[in-house]
Amino acid sequence: MCAHPMEMDSRRQILFISYIIFTTIFCRLTLTNAQPAPGNFQEHYCNYAYTSNYTSNSVFKTNLDNLISFLSPDARFYNFSIGENPDRVYVIALCRGDVALDICSSCLRDANTKLRELCPREKQSIGWYDRCMLRYWDQPIFNMWQTLPNAYTYNLNTVSNGTTGQFNQAVKTLLSNLLDKASRGTSVQKFATGTIGTGPDNSTTIYALAECTPDLSRQNCSDCLNLTRVVLPECCSGRIGGRVLYPSCNFRYEIGPFYSETPNDGRPPTTNSTPPQPPDPGNGNNRTRNVIIIVISTIIFLILVIACIWIFMRKRKQRKWNQMNEGETSMEISTVESLQFDFDTIRVATNEFSDANKLGEGGFGSVYKGRLSNGRDMAVKRLSKTSSQGDVEFKNEVLLMANLQHRNLVRLLGFCLKGTERLLVYEFIANASLDKFIFDPEKRGHLDGSMRYKIIGGIARGLLYLHEDSRVRIIHRDLKASNILLDAEMNPKIADFGMARIFGLEETQASTRNIVGTYGYMAPEYAMFGQFSVKSDVYSFGILVLEMISGHKNSQSFGNEDSIEYLVSHAWKNWKEGTHSKFIDPTILDGSSSMSNILRCIHIGLLCVQEKVVDRPTMASIVNMLSSVSYTLKLPSEPAFLSIDPQNPQVGDHSKSTDTEPSINEVSISMLSGRS
Repeated sequence: MCAHPMEMDSRRQILFISYIIFTTIFCRLTLTNAQPAPGNFQEHYCNYAYTSNYTSNSVFKTNLDNLISFLSPDARFYNFSIGENPDRVYVIALCRGDVALDICSSCLRDANTKLRELCPREKQSIGWYDRCMLRYWDQPIFNMWQTLPNAYTYNLNTVSNGTTGQFNQAVKTLLSNLLDKASRGTSVQKFATGTIGTGPDNSTTIYALAECTPDLSRQNCSDCLNLTRVVLPECCSGRIGGRVLYPSCNFRYEIGPFYSETPNDGRPPTTNSTPPQPPDPGNGNNRTRNVIIIVISTIIFLILVIACIWIFMRKRKQRKWNQMNEGETSMEISTVESLQFDFDTIRVATNEFSDANKLGEGGFGSVYKGRLSNGRDMAVKRLSKTSSQGDVEFKNEVLLMANLQHRNLVRLLGFCLKGTERLLVYEFIANASLDKFIFDPEKRGHLDGSMRYKIIGGIARGLLYLHEDSRVRIIHRDLKASNILLDAEMNPKIADFGMARIFGLEETQASTRNIVGTYGYMAPEYAMFGQFSVKSDVYSFGILVLEMISGHKNSQSFGNEDSIEYLVSHAWKNWKEGTHSKFIDPTILDGSSSMSNILRCIHIGLLCVQEKVVDRPTMASIVNMLSSVSYTLKLPSEPAFLSIDPQNPQVGDHSKSTDTEPSINEVSISMLSGRS
């Protein structure tokens, strides 16, 4: 019967019976084991602060192997250490306050197993499941709030455009309420849940939870959760669900229920700050034996079902894969084609690419302002016809850039590809670039200290997105004041990706003979040796920060012929001597803005221009420095390039390179601004 061809109705009956069998088996397994499989971590990190590994026969590993025996089945929070220094293991484990104790115990055991697989030699590890978090380190981590490393996730679906602002405000209000409630918790639990209505007639209910590790003080818990305010607008604006994960706290919201009002076991939350005795393994053995019996019976049922439908499924599976591959290819083509503009539409919008509409011209082509029939303005870059880039590479590049979506990046709207014409279409930014403001004696007055601090923060968040949060890691390599555009609300947008490089997620640095960029903003290791990384952008960011605070270009000299200083050395000298007023732009010294923020920016700028790459902070650290006044800044040492003229660095002329071999990782797209 199994080998004989069947009619369609017979096939459906077999598939229906198979479905019933699978459902029954699944339910039996679920009821017997009663522990949901957590699957993959929401996020995890290994050796995130510094490199520190252990060996297979070390005392540290022995202590770490004993971690699982200290997780009792009657607690939701642990902070304990195992062993003695210097091989002591410090552990923090936390389950969500609404999770039943048996599920909590299972989740933490799974987390321990998973974390040891993903971080097999690292002494610093952290992993977040939906229901629990496990963290261990070789240094004390108790009673202190930390926001690094961190992660966020969000629902791909968004609310309608007309309700985005109201929805975001509702989330903020709910966060404020839960922040206060959670921080007022006890040393046993700092956990809060709540809801809020939004939308027409409050028809949409937002559910949220906030939680801190209970060892934090009330103030530390509040500060930790308060930092999620910074991340939420960047990651989750208008999203119907979002989550921010810190080592010491977390916040999540959804438009549907995802938590229990009370723990499923009905028992009060408990904590365990000292290592308990290892639990009796007897119950675990019984459970394992029951699972094995059910698995064996399951296999017998599956063999019978599979034997009946195997012949039919072979051909069906092949057809399914073919259709799936065709669908993926079609989806990719559809995504690219949906971004394509009609050439005649662009030609009309730019008035036949007239000189009156020309905004600028560069090595890659000319830029024109265009206006569509619906009144929308755009910037059109008409690439040079001598470009060697092929159609496939051009479309792949467009697809990549179109997926870079961040409020502090200029957005690519689409492209046009017709014959030898290659056009890139960007959002039109009405205001000029940043340099037109901070270096103009009259316009710089429009940017007070608070506004400059806001712009610096926006640039930092845009760079953080490029370095860590986008699908690929991107090094800009030409960050400078003229490549920062300001929209109508003076929000900064990073532009001009013509010299950017794409890194793989595991790639940290690279080198090149084809040195591109702008002297004065170049990091020393890049200008002299062609070595670049995310820290090269950090150096450029530091120069930009010092320019914004001082109102002077990095090429401007200070002092007399006997003692000439440039921007970095001028900042360093006044920092050491405490004469900050000699460095700060006089237009922001009127006391109307926070002087502490201005001084903090100088401090951060000097940290960014350190000569040693390892001494420069990451963009993630910089964002935290700008967001939290409680973030302690280390003292800077003498920066790089103190006595070198940025416009004549004497490190070799790299403006024209004989290295013409193209790189597959080069991104040859520029983003443009309107006229000032």
